[in-house]
Amino acid sequence: MPIVRLIDGINEVVGRILSVVALLFAAIIIYDVFMRYVLGQPTRWAFDVTKQLYGFYFIMLGGYALRHQAHVRVDLLTARMGPGLRRWVEVAGYAIFFFPFAWIFATRSWDFAMTSWRQGELTYGAVQLPVYPLKMAMFVAACFLLIQGISEVLKLVLNPAEPRHVG
Repeated sequence: MPIVRLIDGINEVVGRILSVVALLFAAIIIYDVFMRYVLGQPTRWAFDVTKQLYGFYFIMLGGYALRHQAHVRVDLLTARMGPGLRRWVEVAGYAIFFFPFAWIFATRSWDFAMTSWRQGELTYGAVQLPVYPLKMAMFVAACFLLIQGISEVLKLVLNPAEPRHVG
């Protein structure tokens, strides 16, 4: 299924690229701790920048986590079902819960980002950083999550012989 490979590939690439962001904000935290406790000269910007980077990192990895079945799941009912029934319960779960949530997340985060953009919203910390890039990342992350959900449903429906990770 080329569409499934494309969607999975996009979220895989995003996840691998974002692993660098984790290194970046860890380096900034180490730098700030060194400046504060060793040299006695705390930075004014590190806390605000790491907060923004962590928010970006956390939100953008939703599609990657779904691709690798890393989200928290409650399998109390489905663990006891046969594979065929479990697949259809999972498809129903995507239809009833996941897709409405992902759609609302995407549409509301778009509105949220556009409002921030128009207002030129800035953080209120020691260093005023623009907020709209992080809010736009919420919209992009919602889109990645939404398309990964489509990929997961296609896998459930079109590959009944492929074993699925449960739990």
